[in-house]
Amino acid sequence: METVSQNTKPNNFDLVTLDKNLPDTLDAWAEFYFSFEVSTSQKSQKEQKRDMNLFLSFMSKEIGNLERSNWTPRLTQTFIDYMRHETDGKRRWGDKYINRIMSTIKTFAKWVHKYRPFRILDSADHLIVSGGVSKDRKRFKSGTRPKRKNYRPFRNRAIIYTLIETGMRRNAVISINIHDIDFEKKTIGVLEKGGLTHKYKISQEGLNAIKTYIDRERSIDNDQWNSPALFLSNSPNRKGDGRLSPQVVNSIWKYVCQKAGISGKTPHSARHAMGKNIIEKTGNIAAVQRQLGHKNVAYSVAYSRIGDDELQRVLDDR
Repeated sequence: METVSQNTKPNNFDLVTLDKNLPDTLDAWAEFYFSFEVSTSQKSQKEQKRDMNLFLSFMSKEIGNLERSNWTPRLTQTFIDYMRHETDGKRRWGDKYINRIMSTIKTFAKWVHKYRPFRILDSADHLIVSGGVSKDRKRFKSGTRPKRKNYRPFRNRAIIYTLIETGMRRNAVISINIHDIDFEKKTIGVLEKGGLTHKYKISQEGLNAIKTYIDRERSIDNDQWNSPALFLSNSPNRKGDGRLSPQVVNSIWKYVCQKAGISGKTPHSARHAMGKNIIEKTGNIAAVQRQLGHKNVAYSVAYSRIGDDELQRVLDDR
């Protein structure tokens, strides 16, 4: 993934924004948050940082670390109880101050949650190292567990990159033919619903993932299938014509999400994120329609809708 430069202000739905080396700890996330996301006055930022540091200090003492995965609703409630605790008959803090602190923490929590889905690419990259490793820990507890012979980590990684870096539907991904990829123009042509061919633009990172799969794995299975399909079923599978099923894509996506600690996201979530990403960066509904291939512009317009809270922030920041 790209590293965000100091003069870049990422939006909430960027697909590629976080440094791969960013530690998954709340202090690291908070530093990134205040450096690139928060645009309020210096006085307000100072108060918000004080609020966050209060919570981080509490978490460090309570849990012993600041790992994001250890931030639970129960911990947040324990923090609230701590702030409401009475000493010598007096409250530690008043309700007004507690509400302000919790408002800061809730806003930060929502922001972190918006970025977490796109750490999926990090987990997809890790497939090359850990994907397909035997689950039999007892049998191989004295040594390195072997990988399944027919596991295809580069293929699975390329599928995840294609979903996220194009916004394709799941069925479109499995219908890609290898000759429909234009590496120079960075486009992929696929036969969509209704029998029309649509060309998706794809990032260089997405293309690199596909090219690596082609170079490293595809020929292994194409010797059997001799198929035009880009993504092929592993060769021992004798059923079908070599083209993957939607269920296989679902399974790959689910596995990667589990490794990333993410729930409630489907392959179609990447499509929605792409539409939101384009509208946030360009404000151009036609660009959304062009990338996602919407026949009806009304589907593209949906990505331009703004909620009450977001509208209020825009007005307050004038």
